[in-house]
Amino acid sequence: MLKKIKSLSHKAIKKAVSKSSSERYIVGLDIGTEFVKALVGRINDDNIEIIGSGRAHQEFSAMQAGAIANISAVVANCDKALNDAEQQAGVSVRPSVIGIAGELVKGTTSTVRCRRRDPNKELDLDEIERIIGLVQKRAEEKAKKQLMWELGGKDVEIRLVNSALVGIEIDGYPVTSPVGFKGKEVVVQLYTAFAPMIHIGALERTAQELDVDLLALAAEPFAVARSMIGNSTDTSMSAILMDIGGGTTDIAVINDGGVQGTKMFGIGGRAFTRAIERELGVSFDEAEELKLALGNNKTPSSKTRSVELALKKTLDVWTSGVELALAEFTNLDNLPHKILLCGGGSSLDMLVDKLTESNWYLQLPFTRKPVVQHIKPSQVVGITDKTGDVIDHTFITAMGLLRVGLDTVHQHDSDISGSAFRERIDRMLRA
Repeated sequence: MLKKIKSLSHKAIKKAVSKSSSERYIVGLDIGTEFVKALVGRINDDNIEIIGSGRAHQEFSAMQAGAIANISAVVANCDKALNDAEQQAGVSVRPSVIGIAGELVKGTTSTVRCRRRDPNKELDLDEIERIIGLVQKRAEEKAKKQLMWELGGKDVEIRLVNSALVGIEIDGYPVTSPVGFKGKEVVVQLYTAFAPMIHIGALERTAQELDVDLLALAAEPFAVARSMIGNSTDTSMSAILMDIGGGTTDIAVINDGGVQGTKMFGIGGRAFTRAIERELGVSFDEAEELKLALGNNKTPSSKTRSVELALKKTLDVWTSGVELALAEFTNLDNLPHKILLCGGGSSLDMLVDKLTESNWYLQLPFTRKPVVQHIKPSQVVGITDKTGDVIDHTFITAMGLLRVGLDTVHQHDSDISGSAFRERIDRMLRA
């Protein structure tokens, strides 16, 4: 059967292969600047098993700085990746989570302090929801102003992509569920990510063309953060996550298990290739080969030095971008000293060496020298690979999208079965 449908499109496979009604599946679709990656996951309670994977190379003009530039080209590449993943999995899957990236995606943690009129009245869910609604409104206004400033005063329509509760305090006392507490002041910390409607619309059109059900969109650094935190409400994990793709570098900061914010800037692996192309006067494809060969120690000895010099200039600019992005996390007294890397761009040895061996971090609030390492698929919480193909840090973002999908499915289930505080708040944040 699989051999017969090998050449069929993703849409055709949906008709040729049916899935078991007793099992649930989701797709994580990471639409990167260089590659599209698709992972088919089978949901088992609080875990996901990856049973299919596929990837397709993007044409140069398909993406620009992490955002879709050519919808038809991206659809064709996504179709190929999904086709390969579904054939391996042996199932056709409609529910999909698609990542969104780019410099214009704004994610931050906002804090709102609310003084209550009657401190002796017990807090209820309605009051907490009103406070969270206020936080979201302020965060949206802030994101819109920031985008207008970056775009020279142009008014841009934006929409909430992701939202997550970071923490709640009552009169300075942290609580996991504020219902029933009394107090004067309620402090809510909420992570929100907003994106321009033009980017969201392109992704929604892509999903429509692929004939998949868009379960959720996810800011990619948020998805990576979710992959490392999982379901635990008492995790104390603190780390800086850097997803270095072909077009952008996406940074998320986790502090005591909460996402403090996400930043993105438009320098990724493609910028390093362009530097070699420009400095050595070779084609883009030749420059890409030289860059990859450098990591495998296969660069011709006569060109090794010139390739390294070309990369060094861009690497210095990239490092400055990292410094500027991390300097914006002013809500933290100290930055986490653990830096976890993922994405194809982080495969460049010179980049890792720059982070581990230079003093780039001295002007930032680190208490000690950062420890840098790549994220391994085995470190992703609650997701296991059954294909043997998800082998390195380049798949972490797609795994994170599966994690967001699992969150979304659980929130949908709670709509039907439960009304606990966290579930109701999660439903509100998802709305």
